[in-house]
Amino acid sequence: MSLLFSKTTLGPLPLQNHLVMCPLTRSRATGNVPNDLMTEYYSQRASAGLIITEGTSPSPNGLGYPRIPGIFNNEQVAGWKKVTDGVHAKGAKIFVQLMHTGRIGHQLNLPKGAKVLAPSAVRAAGQMFTDAEGLKDHPTPEAMTEADIMATTAEFVNAATNAVKAGFDGIELHGANGYLLEQFIRPNSNTRTDQYGGSIENRARFVLEVAEATIAAIGKDKVGIRLSPFGVFNDMPLYPEMEADYAYLADKLNALGLVYIHLVDHSAAGAPAVSDSIKATFRKSFKRTLILSGGYDAARAEADLEAKKADLIAFGKAFLANPDLVERWKTNAALNAFDVSTFYTPGAKGYTDYPALTA
Repeated sequence: MSLLFSKTTLGPLPLQNHLVMCPLTRSRATGNVPNDLMTEYYSQRASAGLIITEGTSPSPNGLGYPRIPGIFNNEQVAGWKKVTDGVHAKGAKIFVQLMHTGRIGHQLNLPKGAKVLAPSAVRAAGQMFTDAEGLKDHPTPEAMTEADIMATTAEFVNAATNAVKAGFDGIELHGANGYLLEQFIRPNSNTRTDQYGGSIENRARFVLEVAEATIAAIGKDKVGIRLSPFGVFNDMPLYPEMEADYAYLADKLNALGLVYIHLVDHSAAGAPAVSDSIKATFRKSFKRTLILSGGYDAARAEADLEAKKADLIAFGKAFLANPDLVERWKTNAALNAFDVSTFYTPGAKGYTDYPALTA
């Protein structure tokens, strides 16, 4: 039997296979609340061993995109509870990805009273879509005070606690793709001169404090993190010390003992490749589960699992377009093509209407 389809574990959690469904922003959470359509979508894909949800904000300040969900109030927790119940009924485990967008947002997408916050008042290049006025330039964010940093850490802890209430098996801290946690790590977006800026020890401080605080709240077996070394999405240019900086992170995250690190390689979408050396560094330094993602098909996933380069492999667009991806790969059936035009549009089209195989 293929290793990819065999049972395994994530910490103490039994998984029905080695396939992970990547976090995929789908922008269907009208009013920032998970709904029945989202419950159907995730339940359809629960033949995965582990599902990681779309980016979900721990704070009103982190709702930078239109129609993304949060997990900071009771209505959101109740909505997510339907999702986790639906997924668990089909046998999968599910983690919620906590994504604070930081400077990647726009005031028109935020609720009343919320702010676009970031480590420093450095505007990101590019634009953000808003339902109200279409594409708008990213604003210059407010630089976070130490009080803001403490409050945001508390928001991550509250979100983690809410995730457990909502029935999630754990959380994934989104430290990738140019959002708030990575904005602290990277020197172009973090120009601070206090204890959260300058050296990698300082730039990594906020990420490690959030990881430590959420572990204290819900346990190390329920906390993972996603990182994107060599990712350039959302105005995150490469810099000479990147490999050394991420090696430092690997060591510190291992010391915290969180359940997994999820390394994403965006080279399939045109970004620089994550070097084999940095993947090997994480494999050597981090003693718990390593998830790799980025442009995988079943054959390459099987090869990397066999070579022990990773413990789990995550898939994005393949799961998006194929609710029964596991069965299709097991039977060598053709895959549905994905429709890029419906990735982020409201409604069922291009979301829950991809066909499954007929018996």
